[in-house]
Amino acid sequence: MLTDTHRMTAYHDAIMKNQHVFRDKVVMDVGSGSGILAVWAAKAGAKRVYAVEYTDMAKHARKVVEANGVDHVVTVIQGAVEDVTIPVEDWEAFNLQTEEGAAAAKECPADDDDDASIPCKQQPSKVVDIIISEWMGYFLLRESMLDSVIRARDMFLKPKSGILLPSHATMLIAPIMNEDQHHMVIEEYLEGMNDWNDYLVNAKKQYGVDMSILTEEYDKEQRDYYLKSSHYVQLDDDTILAPPSVVKTLDLAVCTLEDAKGVDETEFSFDIESSGSGADDEEEINGFAGWFTVDFQSRTDEVGKQFGAKMTNPVHFSSSPEIGDTHWGQQAFYFPSAIPIQSNGKVKIDGTMEMIRSKDNARLYNVKLQYTIGAAAADGLNNVMDMVESVYKIP
Repeated sequence: MLTDTHRMTAYHDAIMKNQHVFRDKVVMDVGSGSGILAVWAAKAGAKRVYAVEYTDMAKHARKVVEANGVDHVVTVIQGAVEDVTIPVEDWEAFNLQTEEGAAAAKECPADDDDDASIPCKQQPSKVVDIIISEWMGYFLLRESMLDSVIRARDMFLKPKSGILLPSHATMLIAPIMNEDQHHMVIEEYLEGMNDWNDYLVNAKKQYGVDMSILTEEYDKEQRDYYLKSSHYVQLDDDTILAPPSVVKTLDLAVCTLEDAKGVDETEFSFDIESSGSGADDEEEINGFAGWFTVDFQSRTDEVGKQFGAKMTNPVHFSSSPEIGDTHWGQQAFYFPSAIPIQSNGKVKIDGTMEMIRSKDNARLYNVKLQYTIGAAAADGLNNVMDMVESVYKIP
């Protein structure tokens, strides 16, 4: 995050250009990392900031907080946000309040073997006004912390007036022309298989062992890696062949853990025209690319519109090719083979996209694409391909 100026600027502007939202508020930074968002929140006037970080980065965050003179406002808590409790001493020290007006924390009655200093989990905890988090993963959801942010919201955020930053997220896909890398991916697969075939010959000739029984499994492994996985790319704006299609939107104030599981089957349609630059210039469609945008704005749900703080200076962030390089880049889903675009011709792609959480790892996803491709040439001839179905792992 620290070296990505696009996302650093987005978070900085969302906080520092809306200091009226942070002034005298309680903030929770979920997945705080280096602690920089927590520091900005404190500098924007927050009265208390909880920087929650699961990893040992929490040790570095404490140093950053202290070095920037905000350790009297920011407390770094190492642990999973699902296991965090608001420190009992903070209720009085920082005049913590729930929306119902509860302003006192009680300690658990001690059983014979219990420690009375551990706060009761049943006590009021929804005292946070703002949750900030850099939770997004590749293509928004891959290895994201969205589940943790939703759980933190439900545990700690004031339900009527509390806000999340970012507040909204959108996933998009579009067809792309990225022939150099597409061809390179296919070439690497073919080279891998050629190397395997050479190895089979040598193993048989030099060592008298027939290894060909493993060819099918080896080929599957290579196909899964090169042809049935998405690829991280940093695309130029001119590689996008049609306006993107939205496949999912999230309102962080109301979305659920079910929403975080993926993308339901969603339709898309793209009309792609030849640039008309001449028959000598070959054009082709190499696949789809996926990326996301997030917004830092006021709440748009009915309750939030009435009670939530107003972000008078909203901020928009995009990981699309037109923005330039970002940490997230884009995910490319390459076709098994490129689709040519005839000079002065048109191609129409209609289909659906579905994104499903992996059964083996809840932080990983598979993308299922089903589509038909229709081509219209300059002479009026039309050709519609059969339905294509491809499933890609997002590695």
